[in-house]
Amino acid sequence: MIEPLTASVTVGAPRERAFELFTEEMGTWWPREFSWSQDKLEAIGIEPHADGFAYERGPRGFTLHWGRVKAWDPPARFVFTWQIAADRTPQPDPERSSEVEVRFHEEDGATRVAVEHRDWERHGDGAREYRDGFERAGAWPYALERFAAAA
Repeated sequence: MIEPLTASVTVGAPRERAFELFTEEMGTWWPREFSWSQDKLEAIGIEPHADGFAYERGPRGFTLHWGRVKAWDPPARFVFTWQIAADRTPQPDPERSSEVEVRFHEEDGATRVAVEHRDWERHGDGAREYRDGFERAGAWPYALERFAAAA
């Protein structure tokens, strides 16, 4: 088993607002450099229900699904598949995709948002390098910094 990556941030917003910002307003904070469309990104988001898509939309309606919602429990948590292969191509098979769980914990009027990115071994050959590359780049901490700035 390849150990999960974890990251968290505390924001001065109620749990309901933090959940809404993370899921419904992802385009206001998600790093464009983490998308296929880069500076031409028009929208990125997560459909707010179990079996919904994690998607991005680029120029002229170009749409890519990069995950699928496995659990939807607002405002406490949601889980989605990470259907992006190590070479940054879409991975249509959810059985060959890692999983991300995002939890929202109330803490004295603020909210701690905790991410666990797990099941890296599902990516197959190169999974360890893929996971370690995420860690070296500080991908989740960077995304959460952007989230915190938007909150």
